[in-house]
Amino acid sequence: MKTGGQLIVDALEANGVERVFCVPGESYLAVLDALHDSKIETVVCRQEGGAAMMADCHGRLTGRPGICFVTRGPGATNASPGIHIARQDSIPMILFIGQIAQKAREREAFQEIDYRAFYGPIAKWATEIDDAARIPEILTRAFSVATSGRPGPVVIALPEDMLTSLTDAPEALPYTPVETRPGNAELDRLEALLAKAKRPIAILGGTRWGEQATARMKTIAHRWSLPVGVEFRRQMLFDHLDPNYAGDVGIGINPKLADYIKGSDLVLLIGDRFGEMPSSDYTLLKSPYPDQQLVHVHPDAGELGRVYRPTLAVNASPAAFIEAFADRQPKGAPAWAEDTKQLHASYLKWSTPPETGPGQVWMGPIINYLNKVLPDDAILTNGAGNYATWVHRFYKFRHYATQAAPASGSMGYGTPAAVAAKALYPERTVVAFAGDGCFMMNGQEFATAVQYNLPIIVIVVNNSIFGTIRMHQEREYPGRVSGTGLVNPDFAALARAYGGHGETVEKTADFAPAFERARASGRPALIEIKLDPEAITPSRTLSDIRDKR
Repeated sequence: MKTGGQLIVDALEANGVERVFCVPGESYLAVLDALHDSKIETVVCRQEGGAAMMADCHGRLTGRPGICFVTRGPGATNASPGIHIARQDSIPMILFIGQIAQKAREREAFQEIDYRAFYGPIAKWATEIDDAARIPEILTRAFSVATSGRPGPVVIALPEDMLTSLTDAPEALPYTPVETRPGNAELDRLEALLAKAKRPIAILGGTRWGEQATARMKTIAHRWSLPVGVEFRRQMLFDHLDPNYAGDVGIGINPKLADYIKGSDLVLLIGDRFGEMPSSDYTLLKSPYPDQQLVHVHPDAGELGRVYRPTLAVNASPAAFIEAFADRQPKGAPAWAEDTKQLHASYLKWSTPPETGPGQVWMGPIINYLNKVLPDDAILTNGAGNYATWVHRFYKFRHYATQAAPASGSMGYGTPAAVAAKALYPERTVVAFAGDGCFMMNGQEFATAVQYNLPIIVIVVNNSIFGTIRMHQEREYPGRVSGTGLVNPDFAALARAYGGHGETVEKTADFAPAFERARASGRPALIEIKLDPEAITPSRTLSDIRDKR
């Protein structure tokens, strides 16, 4: 006989879970007690949104569900940003929520929420366990749902009296992964389409990749001379210095790459939905009928034909599709090889940052410096804001599992994600980028990095405004500033107050020595860059936008 709390932990261990992220609560004390005697590391976070984002980052970098525990009511609602990110970005994770006792249901008891109703629209599956004996069954299903088809977040509510009840349940077994693979008919059809194509392109996105899949994709690209683009915030899927890399397909796309995609006669879309952001508001591919022939590869059949009618629909995960197609050979030299070279040359020019700018700190030389000094396996994380443009456009990602950033556009992600990444890969350099507004949303998780001795480096780009919103505001309502100004703390002093290392950079030349001191400190470190608000984009200032020049 075991308690429900013990059965939850047994099921996690059976499924290979080594770490959970949580904010503690009295509603799931039985689970915390069971974790005490387990081999699972419990990372205690400072706010539930940060904890959920850590779980998302774990799932994003590993393909295995990140695990998060929060308490009922405000704990559960605070975690919702992480669930929304995981849903939109197709990330496997499982959120456990402590729940009121079953006897108090329907009375609006203390912190009572119907989690099926609350999380149903944004989770892949939301449920509640009424009987502790069903814990092995529900958790096996949860791992399967989170990882199969289009991955996503599962939410499980845990009534506190269920967690303390004693029951006899079968021993937990690991879930069985579900794979979807292409058939020979689909592969033959793709070969035939490529044989007739004059201007094809492959666009990579989504999840369910891996190191082996990305390596095989590079082989395929070379063999077929294919230009390869990557979707918004999926840049780790293809080496940016590879001669077949054409650039990122997302916000602020290289106009030459956009023109090429629009004029392409065959788009091989592997792994993602190609939603509003990567499709440039559904202009690169028109919905429902693209101008191009579309081969859409996706692990969830429900996504095939939902927004775009494909010429060929392939229900397969990216890894399985690439494994199956890797041995196929072109019949003759591809006609588009020169286009591929030109697209890569255009990318290199597009991704060369400006050396100057308004103010005393210029982001271009800083990104160039990081490109030179960071190891190829360094992990970069970020949230949302105009500061992220410098990373996405100019940093050269080389390997899989080196980027963690929300395609959903959520702020506050970079710092908690960096904590999770460093816990997962302590031997690797982890750098988080955040704007001043972005950092203040989950910057308290810097304390988590200090508590667990995780020496991340957080770069806070401080321009004292909500930059992206101000940019749009100046474009739509020039000169009418409202609701976008910020008054900030001394971020470097804040980092030192937490017990970390803090630096302030007010001139470009100060960044390199500050970064080296931060790295040498061996502690969680924060570098605050005082950026002129005029430096809102790499090519246009706020004044340019306001004056519509």
